[in-house]
Amino acid sequence: MEAICRQVKVRVPATSANLGSGFDTVGLALDYHDELTFTMCADPSNRAAQVLIYGEGENTLPRDETHLVVSTFRRACQTLGLGRVGFILEAHNNIPQARGMGSSAEAIVAGIAAAAAFAHDDDLNRDAVFEMAAAIEGHPDNVAPAVYGGMTVSWNLDTAEGVGSIPIPGGEPLHGGFHTVRYKVDPQIHASVFVPDYELSTEKARQALPETIAHRDAIFNVSRATLLAAAMNPGALAGASDPNALLYAATQDRLHQPYRKNLMAPSWDLISLLRSKGYAAMVSGAGPCVLVLHYGDASDAIEQVVGERLALGSWKVLHLPINTRGVEIERR
Repeated sequence: MEAICRQVKVRVPATSANLGSGFDTVGLALDYHDELTFTMCADPSNRAAQVLIYGEGENTLPRDETHLVVSTFRRACQTLGLGRVGFILEAHNNIPQARGMGSSAEAIVAGIAAAAAFAHDDDLNRDAVFEMAAAIEGHPDNVAPAVYGGMTVSWNLDTAEGVGSIPIPGGEPLHGGFHTVRYKVDPQIHASVFVPDYELSTEKARQALPETIAHRDAIFNVSRATLLAAAMNPGALAGASDPNALLYAATQDRLHQPYRKNLMAPSWDLISLLRSKGYAAMVSGAGPCVLVLHYGDASDAIEQVVGERLALGSWKVLHLPINTRGVEIERR
């Protein structure tokens, strides 16, 4: 199969996973993007990848086949029947690396979406992109919002035999593997992300988690996670509720953040300060970024709370709307 166009531009949002209580299941797309342009080589005998990187990671990311975007694009091209092609990747990166803003999910989604855009001339099949991306990433919490936008809740459906599908009376069979649903987010929900000057690997953060947790802690998190959909769309509630009180309660956690706090002491101190003032602050993904959610624009008030830390220069803050579009492609 030959590519249907010569160039594809992909725009993928940053994401924040967990949102406190929804460990490994909940994700949120943020209006902050990496933009990548894939250009097919005119010479069909040239099957190499040339990688140009600007912005975040330009001094640290590889520029060969080990680059995650390149390896994912290669894998997706093989799956879609394009084979091994030569191309130039020009990446303009805004999403910080190894900070908990979904940089690896972005890379995977970008590679798959670009390959799909070269292979098919119809609208992007987001379900197919999600399925492949979740399989490559190994967990769906970041890739789902990167694909669909908004807030997503994802799960891995195990069938009785571990493979195949489950018949649903009166409906389509549910297949095994990763699934996701997208929830509406009220446009009055604002996000502030505090980005520190240090990194933390997801692997190291996972190693800090215990093998078992207390039953009461599991109940605590279940009760908070079930509030997230309501807290993120308070206008849909039948009764009057304080939106920021809901956000504060829904983002409480005993499942993962307390076990990781010693790996990111500055982040934990910042979270503790903000929550002591009533703000829904939490670790973004595996950290060390700190995410604050608020109903209504409270950016000035939030900055006042942490003014001394910002003045020291070890943190920068991004005040961001919620992204509702997910990955976007443009063929040229």
